[in-house]
Amino acid sequence: MTEHAPSAPRRSDATRAAILEAARERFAADGYERATIRAIARDARIDPSMVMRYYGSKEGLFAAASAIDLRLPGLGALPGKHVGAVLVEHFLDRWEQDDVLTGLLRVGVTNEAGAERMRAVFAEQLGPVAAGVCPDPADAPRRAALVSSQILGMALARYVLRIEPAVAMSREEVVAWLAPTVQRYLTAGKP
Repeated sequence: MTEHAPSAPRRSDATRAAILEAARERFAADGYERATIRAIARDARIDPSMVMRYYGSKEGLFAAASAIDLRLPGLGALPGKHVGAVLVEHFLDRWEQDDVLTGLLRVGVTNEAGAERMRAVFAEQLGPVAAGVCPDPADAPRRAALVSSQILGMALARYVLRIEPAVAMSREEVVAWLAPTVQRYLTAGKP
């Protein structure tokens, strides 16, 4: 039996990666409406026809560029009283380290395709987390929506609109203010 060395990444993989990186940056900077296939192709240093070849349309490119894994932590093994703080800290880390997530938020508040993508990301990824920790898993979608309102509201105030009191708060202050609310949304009995 002959062993094969791992193959080098195909040129098309590198092209796709360059397109997605350029698209993420362009959508984050310009928003969905103002970002153009031509500008994205220029940023990726390729012909615009290659963008269309790989993604078919601006909508297809946006969907691929906005595929985000929130990398939510497993909360099942945590003592219930720490769930809110862990989630708030996790999201602060994500917003501070991931321009794609901030870009998606910007697009989501101005464009229906962006809003739909943001809704799907949070429903698909935060919903199961909520179901795993809330008292009644049937109530998880409602609870996940409430958590999303807090997380996205702070992200909008702190990282997009840059409302000064929200920007000036330390991480510890943000966690201290938001964690009890997120905790209540996830673990408290129904009001």
